[in-house]
Amino acid sequence: MPSDLCRQMMGRTQLLLFFATVSWASSFQLAGKGGVTGFLGRRKAAQESTRLKGETHEFINPLNPGELTTHPGEEFRKQWEQIILSAQDKICNGISELEGGREFHEDVFQRPNNGGWGRTRVLQNGKVFEKGGVNVSIVKGHLPPGAARQMTSRGHTGLDPSRALEFYACGLSLVIHPHNPMAPTVHCNYRFFQLFDAETKQPLTWWFGGGTDLTPSYLFEEDAEYFHRTLKNVCDRHGEDKYPRFKRWCDEYFLIPHRGETRGVGGIFFDDFNEGGNPEVGKAFASECLDAFNEAYIPLVRKRMDSEFTPEQKEWQQLRRGRYVEFNLLYDRGTKFGLQTPDARYESILMSLPLTSRWEYQAPQGDVEGSWEQRTQQALKNPRDWIPIDDADLKNILERMNSRELQTA
Repeated sequence: MPSDLCRQMMGRTQLLLFFATVSWASSFQLAGKGGVTGFLGRRKAAQESTRLKGETHEFINPLNPGELTTHPGEEFRKQWEQIILSAQDKICNGISELEGGREFHEDVFQRPNNGGWGRTRVLQNGKVFEKGGVNVSIVKGHLPPGAARQMTSRGHTGLDPSRALEFYACGLSLVIHPHNPMAPTVHCNYRFFQLFDAETKQPLTWWFGGGTDLTPSYLFEEDAEYFHRTLKNVCDRHGEDKYPRFKRWCDEYFLIPHRGETRGVGGIFFDDFNEGGNPEVGKAFASECLDAFNEAYIPLVRKRMDSEFTPEQKEWQQLRRGRYVEFNLLYDRGTKFGLQTPDARYESILMSLPLTSRWEYQAPQGDVEGSWEQRTQQALKNPRDWIPIDDADLKNILERMNSRELQTA
């Protein structure tokens, strides 16, 4: 049958780390007092509440090359690499423990032309996890012109797309897909990016990006609240502005426009982060967010991995995974960036895809009144503030951001 032919997607794939979750979403509306974000006809409200710089995002106001006076050196980059490699060990140990000690397969690779290296770790067909990849990539080289144009459209207006540029990028990216449809899929990515003049080798600009987000097939409200609370606790240690901005940005970022729904229940997402011009500030924030991953995710899997489920619920999980694939292949700017990169490692670029997913003609859409699937679908079409966010406070935060008041935070 056609549905049987659509059951499986390509397996044995892995994600090019620092490009893992950076896409361009163009429509957003600040939530009303009820704490629900609408996803149709919403650009007007966003424009009323924030000042846009060309096409730069509403939730960030990056310093441009001429405004940056401090540039990370080799020692800083080595420190960040050690943070990333240590985090990979910690996360893999936590996942392996749920698998009864089963170890990840490790693949260390070198990029040609002295272009850096990476360490891919993958676990497939385990008892708990269908597929999980936790990957580190430390790469450098010439920046493709198309990638430079993408950066200028995001607000890096001090960059000349015709100028020859070199880049350095180091990050960790992971995607975990459990077997049990009651246990959520998770994605996490944190990265540092730096650009140089290709002729003079002088540094031009730098920034951090990343985020952590949850994609359940079946919504447990208490799980979503716990996940968001854990991330908010980390964000609050670095300023009251971080969680409201980056939570709302995450809701926008993971929008699947043709479906009119988000990929999951969100988390946090940020990019082009160099506020204050101090790279140590960005490093501290990104590393603490990364360090919180095990606390945010592993208890949820431990609680749900042995839950009972029906064949129909397993099929619903496969349909929801299809949505995951649609977002990553159609809208993920990071995937496009990775494919444009010379000597791209295609196995790594596509690591985020699950081993199995499903597209079925006229498949159930979660529209059965009162069903669990409907409740889950409603949360994806109308993203919630799982931890209350006051819109007046957020508007004030964004005004301070646009006036550069947050640059000294």
